Amino acid sequence: MRILAAMSGGVDSAVAAARAVEAGHDVVGVHLALSRAGGTLRTGSRGCCTIEDAMDARRAADRLGIPFYVWDFSERFRDDVIDDFIAEYQAGRTPNPCMRCNEKIKFAALLERAIELGFDAVCTGHYATLIEGEAGLELHRASDNAKDQSYVLGVLNAEQLAHTYFPLGTTPSKAIVRAEAAERGLTVAQKPDSHDICFIPDGDTRGWLAEKVGTATGEIVDRSGAVVGSHEGAHGFTVGQRRGLKLGVPAADGKPRFVLEVRPVSNTVVVGPKEALAIGEISGARHSWAGAGPTAAEFACHVQIRAHAEPVPATAFVTVDGVRVVPEQPLDGVAPGQTAVLYIGTRVLGQFTIDATVSAVPVGV
Repeated sequence: MRILAAMSGGVDSAVAAARAVEAGHDVVGVHLALSRAGGTLRTGSRGCCTIEDAMDARRAADRLGIPFYVWDFSERFRDDVIDDFIAEYQAGRTPNPCMRCNEKIKFAALLERAIELGFDAVCTGHYATLIEGEAGLELHRASDNAKDQSYVLGVLNAEQLAHTYFPLGTTPSKAIVRAEAAERGLTVAQKPDSHDICFIPDGDTRGWLAEKVGTATGEIVDRSGAVVGSHEGAHGFTVGQRRGLKLGVPAADGKPRFVLEVRPVSNTVVVGPKEALAIGEISGARHSWAGAGPTAAEFACHVQIRAHAEPVPATAFVTVDGVRVVPEQPLDGVAPGQTAVLYIGTRVLGQFTIDATVSAVPVGV
């Protein structure tokens, strides 16, 4: 096949490209410039898409003997990922920028251009596997559960899966990938993995949002509506947050309180006890299926609400309004804007963006 290898400058994408070359494919490397003012250097595991990353990707491509290009996707990244991130927080939701980047950039904008240029597939260093099932291609978890990235790929549809290539999916461990990179003479063999949000490399999401949308004093209230503190902008809070609340009125039982809800219209943050974070039902209208969808309107599955969360047994209901999921045990600290990915065994069935949640603990309990 003609393969376009997306090379981030990290060890995973470099080894994925190397395996594509070794498999006999016609491979071209490409690095995506996602910021027109990218930083020059990384700080440990923080940040990505820097000039240093682009140089690391080029060195890896040179080592593999493949053509290499840098494509400017900064405008599309700003519109589809960064602006969406800001808008979602302003709406009181908790977005997942990595999910949006996969959906809108790596497997939409990049894949579209690749196909236009005559490539058969885009190769990435994601840890996930593709299996040909009875009803077509299926997306499954990686062999290494600790590195599995099928959750953030849950937004891919059948057409996109047909043009993807994940060479690392069956690798037993990341240690093997690093050892292979060293054997191949790739200088990124011991490069730290990226963490946090790539466009907020210092990890200060609240400060970054304050610079983008400003501050506005509002109230922090408990579940009864009593004012227990104040803040400088509801957009700086997420459901489940405990630190940084600076409450002026302690809880009657003396226990810590957590953010239960963010109300952007009134610029109010609702806090309460940890047990009130338990969610008994989630639902969302924006959904997609990773290959063939469910054959019934009601089915048993597992639901996962974060990249590294434990999947929880649940029952899903597909309606004209979207998808509703009732877990067998309450989910912890779910926020509108998060992505719920549905699994049947190791297979990713599909995903939806959570629009609404129902607490498993009534007010007053």
